[in-house]
Amino acid sequence: MVSLKKIKIKPKVKNPENEITNIEERKWLKPEGQLTIDVYETNSSIVIQTAIAGVKPEDFDISVENDMLEIRGIRKNPEEAKSKKNYFFQECYWGPFSRKIILPKEVDNSRAQASIKEGVLTIKMPKLERERKRKISLGIKKKEK
Repeated sequence: MVSLKKIKIKPKVKNPENEITNIEERKWLKPEGQLTIDVYETNSSIVIQTAIAGVKPEDFDISVENDMLEIRGIRKNPEEAKSKKNYFFQECYWGPFSRKIILPKEVDNSRAQASIKEGVLTIKMPKLERERKRKISLGIKKKEK
Protein backbone atom coordinates (compact mmCIF):
# COMPACT_ATOMS: atom_id res chain seq x y z
CA MET A 1 0.00 0.00 0.00
CA VAL A 2 1.31 3.44 -0.95
CA SER A 3 1.21 6.07 1.77
CA LEU A 4 0.07 9.56 0.88
CA LYS A 5 0.60 12.20 3.52
CA LYS A 6 -0.77 15.75 3.28
CA ILE A 7 1.46 18.54 4.53
CA LYS A 8 0.45 22.04 5.56
CA ILE A 9 2.05 24.97 3.73
CA LYS A 10 2.43 27.98 6.00
CA PRO A 11 2.78 31.65 5.07
CA LYS A 12 6.22 32.82 6.09
CA VAL A 13 6.23 34.93 9.22
CA LYS A 14 8.97 37.53 9.45
CA ASN A 15 10.81 37.75 12.75
CA PRO A 16 14.07 39.66 12.20
CA GLU A 17 15.57 38.73 15.57
CA ASN A 18 15.16 34.99 15.01
CA GLU A 19 16.20 35.16 11.34
CA ILE A 20 19.54 36.76 12.21
CA THR A 21 20.18 34.10 14.86
CA ASN A 22 19.14 31.31 12.49
CA ILE A 23 21.36 32.65 9.68
CA GLU A 24 24.32 32.95 12.05
CA GLU A 25 23.66 29.49 13.48
CA ARG A 26 23.52 28.00 9.98
CA LYS A 27 26.76 29.73 8.94
CA TRP A 28 28.76 28.76 12.03
CA LEU A 29 27.31 25.50 13.29
CA LYS A 30 26.57 23.26 10.32
CA PRO A 31 26.71 23.34 6.56
CA GLU A 32 23.32 23.05 4.93
CA GLY A 33 22.39 20.68 2.13
CA GLN A 34 20.36 21.80 -0.86
CA LEU A 35 17.45 19.84 -2.29
CA THR A 36 17.30 18.97 -5.97
CA ILE A 37 13.98 19.97 -7.48
CA ASP A 38 11.82 19.79 -10.58
CA VAL A 39 9.53 22.75 -11.32
CA TYR A 40 6.96 22.53 -14.08
CA GLU A 41 3.54 23.85 -14.97
CA THR A 42 0.25 22.31 -15.97
CA ASN A 43 -2.66 24.22 -17.46
CA SER A 44 -3.78 25.31 -14.01
CA SER A 45 -0.83 24.91 -11.58
CA ILE A 46 2.86 25.31 -10.86
CA VAL A 47 4.19 21.98 -9.56
CA ILE A 48 7.38 21.47 -7.53
CA GLN A 49 8.75 17.99 -6.82
CA THR A 50 11.73 16.86 -4.78
CA ALA A 51 13.00 13.53 -3.48
CA ILE A 52 12.77 13.82 0.27
CA ALA A 53 13.08 10.20 1.39
CA GLY A 54 13.99 9.60 5.00
CA VAL A 55 12.44 12.84 6.26
CA LYS A 56 9.33 12.77 8.42
CA PRO A 57 6.69 15.42 7.67
CA GLU A 58 7.23 16.97 11.11
CA ASP A 59 10.96 17.41 10.33
CA PHE A 60 10.49 19.94 7.55
CA ASP A 61 8.68 23.18 6.86
CA ILE A 62 7.27 24.65 3.66
CA SER A 63 6.54 28.38 3.53
CA VAL A 64 5.53 30.88 0.87
CA GLU A 65 6.20 34.61 0.83
CA ASN A 66 5.33 36.72 -2.20
CA ASP A 67 6.90 34.91 -5.16
CA MET A 68 9.31 32.77 -3.10
CA LEU A 69 8.74 29.21 -1.86
CA GLU A 70 11.07 27.83 0.80
CA ILE A 71 11.48 24.19 1.82
CA ARG A 72 13.54 23.70 5.00
CA GLY A 73 14.16 20.67 7.16
CA ILE A 74 16.53 18.12 8.61
CA ARG A 75 17.33 14.56 7.55
CA LYS A 76 18.33 12.58 10.63
CA ASN A 77 20.76 9.69 10.27
CA PRO A 78 19.11 6.66 11.88
CA GLU A 79 22.50 5.00 12.40
CA GLU A 80 24.32 8.05 13.78
CA ALA A 81 24.22 7.26 17.49
CA LYS A 82 24.82 3.51 17.20
CA SER A 83 28.55 3.37 16.49
CA LYS A 84 31.49 5.11 14.88
CA LYS A 85 31.99 4.01 11.29
CA ASN A 86 34.96 3.97 8.93
CA TYR A 87 33.31 4.97 5.67
CA PHE A 88 34.66 3.99 2.26
CA PHE A 89 32.09 6.28 0.64
CA GLN A 90 29.69 8.74 2.22
CA GLU A 91 27.41 10.27 -0.38
CA CYS A 92 24.14 10.44 1.53
CA TYR A 93 23.55 13.85 3.09
CA TRP A 94 22.40 13.86 6.71
CA GLY A 95 21.58 17.11 8.47
CA PRO A 96 19.78 20.37 7.79
CA PHE A 97 18.71 21.25 4.25
CA SER A 98 16.82 24.02 2.51
CA ARG A 99 15.85 25.26 -0.90
CA LYS A 100 14.35 28.56 -2.01
CA ILE A 101 12.52 28.70 -5.31
CA ILE A 102 11.45 31.85 -7.10
CA LEU A 103 8.07 30.96 -8.52
CA PRO A 104 7.96 31.48 -12.32
CA LYS A 105 4.33 32.64 -12.33
CA GLU A 106 1.92 34.26 -9.91
CA VAL A 107 0.17 31.63 -7.75
CA ASP A 108 -2.66 31.46 -5.23
CA ASN A 109 -0.78 30.66 -2.00
CA SER A 110 -4.00 30.09 -0.06
CA ARG A 111 -4.91 27.06 -2.21
CA ALA A 112 -1.44 25.46 -2.34
CA GLN A 113 -1.27 21.75 -1.47
CA ALA A 114 1.64 19.50 -0.54
CA SER A 115 1.85 15.74 -0.22
CA ILE A 116 4.46 12.99 0.12
CA LYS A 117 4.12 9.76 -1.82
CA GLU A 118 6.87 7.12 -1.98
CA GLY A 119 9.51 9.59 -0.72
CA VAL A 120 8.66 12.33 -3.25
CA LEU A 121 7.34 15.68 -2.01
CA THR A 122 4.91 17.28 -4.47
CA ILE A 123 3.71 20.86 -4.04
CA LYS A 124 0.89 22.09 -6.30
CA MET A 125 0.15 25.79 -6.42
CA PRO A 126 -2.78 27.02 -8.57
CA LYS A 127 -1.80 29.75 -11.01
CA LEU A 128 -3.56 33.09 -10.80
CA GLU A 129 -5.08 34.06 -14.10
CA ARG A 130 -5.18 37.78 -14.62
CA GLU A 131 -6.45 39.73 -17.55
CA ARG A 132 -3.44 40.14 -19.82
CA LYS A 133 -4.75 42.75 -22.24
CA ARG A 134 -6.88 45.72 -21.33
CA LYS A 135 -7.72 48.98 -23.09
CA ILE A 136 -6.98 52.08 -21.13
CA SER A 137 -8.72 55.31 -22.01
CA LEU A 138 -6.83 58.56 -21.74
CA GLY A 139 -9.75 60.47 -20.32
CA ILE A 140 -9.47 63.27 -22.90
CA LYS A 141 -12.74 65.03 -23.57
CA LYS A 142 -13.63 66.08 -27.11
CA LYS A 143 -14.11 69.79 -27.63
CA GLU A 144 -17.66 70.84 -28.39
CA LYS A 145 -18.17 73.12 -31.42
